[in-house]
Parts: sequence; C-alpha cells; structure tokens
Amino acid sequence: MTSIERKQAGRRRRTVLAALAAWAGVAALASPPCAHAAISVTDDAGQRVTLAEPAQRVVALAPHAVELAYAAGGGAKIVGAVSYSDYPSAAKALPRVGSNTALDLERIVALRPDLVIVWRHGNGERQLDRLRALGIPLYHSEPRTLDSVATDLIALGTLMGTDSQAQAAAADYRAKIAALRARYAGRSPVSVFYEVWADPLMTLNGKQIISDVIALCGGRNVFANLAPLVPTVSTEAVVAADPEAIITASQGATHGDAPLPSLAAWHAWPRMTAVARGNLFAIDGDLISRPAPRLAQGAEALCRDLDLARERRPSAGATDGH
Repeated sequence: MTSIERKQAGRRRRTVLAALAAWAGVAALASPPCAHAAISVTDDAGQRVTLAEPAQRVVALAPHAVELAYAAGGGAKIVGAVSYSDYPSAAKALPRVGSNTALDLERIVALRPDLVIVWRHGNGERQLDRLRALGIPLYHSEPRTLDSVATDLIALGTLMGTDSQAQAAAADYRAKIAALRARYAGRSPVSVFYEVWADPLMTLNGKQIISDVIALCGGRNVFANLAPLVPTVSTEAVVAADPEAIITASQGATHGDAPLPSLAAWHAWPRMTAVARGNLFAIDGDLISRPAPRLAQGAEALCRDLDLARERRPSAGATDGH
C-alpha cells in the first residue's frame, strides 16, 4: 500500500469512527431511561437482548433475517438490508448496507437503527463489535433446528412489538413442519450426502439446520458426526460412505430438475448407490439454505426427493410405510 493509499484509508477509518461516535451521542440523548418494563428476549447466541420499547428502525444483516423480520410482521420497520435480500418482493427496495461479510458501517449508523439482526457466523465479528460498542442492540439469528425458526419469529415479534403477527406466522410454520414430520419421519432411512460446495468439497454436520431437515424426512446425514459445522471432506470419504442420495442447493431448482454439473461429476463413480439409482437431487437454494419460514417448502422438496430414492430401491415399497 502506498503512502497516499494509507492516508486515504486512514481518512476513511476516521470518517466511520466519527460517524459512529456521533450516532452514539445522539442515541444517548434520544434514549432516556424509561419507567415501564423493558422488552427482553434471548437470541440464538444465548445472549439477552433488551429494549426499552419496541424497535422502530430495524437493520437486517442477512437475507434470512430479512425474511424473518417481514414474516414476524415488522416489514414497515425495516430500514436496511444486505445484498441478496430479495424476499418478500418489498425487500428488494430496501436500502443496502453492504453484503453478509462486508458491511458498510457508516451507512448502518446513518440509518439510526434501534435493533440490528445479525447472522452469528455470517457477519464479520470485528464489524459487529464496532456496532456493539456503540450500544446498538444486536439480535443474533442462526437457527440450528427447525423449531428455532419459529422461536426466532416469536422473539423478533416481541422486540418489534408485532407479537400477534409473529405468533400467527410461527404457528403456521410449525403446523407445516409437523405435517411433514408425521408423513415422512417414520419412513425407512435414506443415507444422504449434502453437498454445499464442489471445490473444495464441503458438507454440513449434524448441528446445521439442514441436517435437521434431512432427519425430518427420514434421512440420515452421513457426515453428521464431523466436528466443524461446514466440514471439508474428500471424494474418497463420500464414496466410502456410499450415500443412497446426494443433495445440493441450486438457485431456482425445481423438483425433477436435471442434476447440476457439480452433481453430474459423481457419475465418475457409477457403483456408488446414489449414482447407480439416479438419486442426485438439486433443491432451490432460497428455500433450503435460508432458515426462515420458506424452509418448510424446502423441507417438503427434500422429503419428496428422499421418497423417490425409496421408490428406486430394488425392493421398494415393502417397508417404507406407504
């Protein structure tokens, strides 16, 4: 970095710090102690989030967080979002404050949020520390189980003062998940390899919410016991695990779509069960990868795919609970 570039970078840092400091001063003046009871919930990081009154200006720093806030009835309160926040359609018009990993702190501060919904493992911790240092309330959203989506809806409804809408959305979502569980969870197990990325080859362990979806559908994640949340695995390990189905997420994929090129590459191992039986499935990434109410649709698609895998067994139908 040249001396000129260092000076420019320094000026940018000072500008952001000045804006942050100014916001902190204004927030302190604008938020006198309140006599009524505070609103308090526990977020997905296990931290208490307390507001003196319902949030009126919310910034959501992940696409799934935007979906959750809208579903919880807070659409009119959202004043900022990150890139790829495109659902519901109204979210496309929200002011952008960067991406999941590269936040525009100055822009966030300028929006004067009284609540920021953050993605625990998706947003940069150093940038979140800057916001936290100002006393801006942060709600960490990272549902790890299917029911945690409903828990987040209710918590956000509490923080935004939209409890009735949030409770209704949570009840509707839970009913859909319960119906899928009643229909599929007891069917004969299907071993599943979930491909997150092809190069390097990455998957998910049993503590990630998609693993819970697989279990809901009567599936078994073959790498559930690995330690990292998103572990890197070798092709040889997948071949040795010999999954009955291989699943991945793809933008806009629909039930019955032809496999993606990354999945087609598995045809190099024709003796692997998933390949031999044609059980290479792609699911719309917006439905399966975002832990928000539409995950129920993604779960339904995954359940249908695993049922196809059962039907393609040499002796399908004998013990599958149909």
